[in-house]
Amino acid sequence: MAKLFGNEYTREQLLTRVGDVSQVAGVRSVVLDDGAERGVRAVEFRTGTGFDFTVLVDRGLDISIASYCGAPLAWRSCTGDKSPAYFEEPGFGWLRSFYGGLVVTCGLTYAGAPCVDQGKPLGLHGRVSNTPASNVHADGEWQGNDYVMWVQGRVRESIVFGENIEMVRRIAARLGESKLQIHDVVRNLGYQETEHMMLYHINLGFPVVDGGSRLVAPVRDYRCRDADAEVEKELYASFPPPTPGFRERVYYLEMAEKPDGTVLAGIVNPGFSGGKGLGVYVRYMKSELPRFAEWKMNAQGTYVVGLEPANCAVEGRAKERERGTLQFLKPGEFREYHVEIGVLSSEAEISAFEEEVQGILSGAR
Repeated sequence: MAKLFGNEYTREQLLTRVGDVSQVAGVRSVVLDDGAERGVRAVEFRTGTGFDFTVLVDRGLDISIASYCGAPLAWRSCTGDKSPAYFEEPGFGWLRSFYGGLVVTCGLTYAGAPCVDQGKPLGLHGRVSNTPASNVHADGEWQGNDYVMWVQGRVRESIVFGENIEMVRRIAARLGESKLQIHDVVRNLGYQETEHMMLYHINLGFPVVDGGSRLVAPVRDYRCRDADAEVEKELYASFPPPTPGFRERVYYLEMAEKPDGTVLAGIVNPGFSGGKGLGVYVRYMKSELPRFAEWKMNAQGTYVVGLEPANCAVEGRAKERERGTLQFLKPGEFREYHVEIGVLSSEAEISAFEEEVQGILSGAR
């Protein structure tokens, strides 16, 4: 059943009320056409609840703009949704096309800080988010009384004499729901073992992030990445207003999981809209993404909190190899990842989410 405007509708009941389902929800393929964004293919989703988001086909099928009833959910940087033609791989050049957005994927063979690994210079966070997808299909269909919308495509990272690795991504949402699901299958198509690093860079911004917002997650323990994160480290789960001179702080969080292996984490702003509240959560499988980093960057303009489930840390591939934690894919081997991102749109939903997280912690003791 589709839940819309406080009521439930069967397929037949809804279709008698509209000329086409696109009146209330749907997916639409578009092409951006201005400045450095020109030529970037995109797919716009509307779920009918006020939850809208845009998938950038030419940016690894990542998600840029996202909003709920007009309120932005994701931080947006000054770069815009740049064409991948402008990608600068060396060093920190990745930041010149880092638009922020709801989800930026880091990987597939390296992620984290720039480094030199076994003689290979590697830039920040990998290539995948600046690689166009192919074999793309965006559509929607009725499955019984549920209307499901999706986009799917393939993103390949390959080089002659080196890695040949592919991510098949499907992003789906349902009419009447304020959440989306990402299902990724990363496969080694080559004939040699290949490094594999995967991180979901989920970038939440104002008004989800504001003075008084807080992180809600089943954190068993945490540690600081570096000396900057040691400053006020006990405040890792709370966020000040935009602060002049704020230096980024990164924390590694050890998460407890539910009996089914899922982990929940979210940012909530109870004071949004006079106390109505607003939040965004992520749900993922700890067996697939055993690591989690929090990127706390509360400067002026760069006012963002990153929730980053991953299979690695964020200090680069050389460090990961040195620690013996670098993951590999054998020829033909694949890994699957399931990530859900959703909206907490009321005080009641925020309270229920906090209770669920507290229940995970209580069960883990």
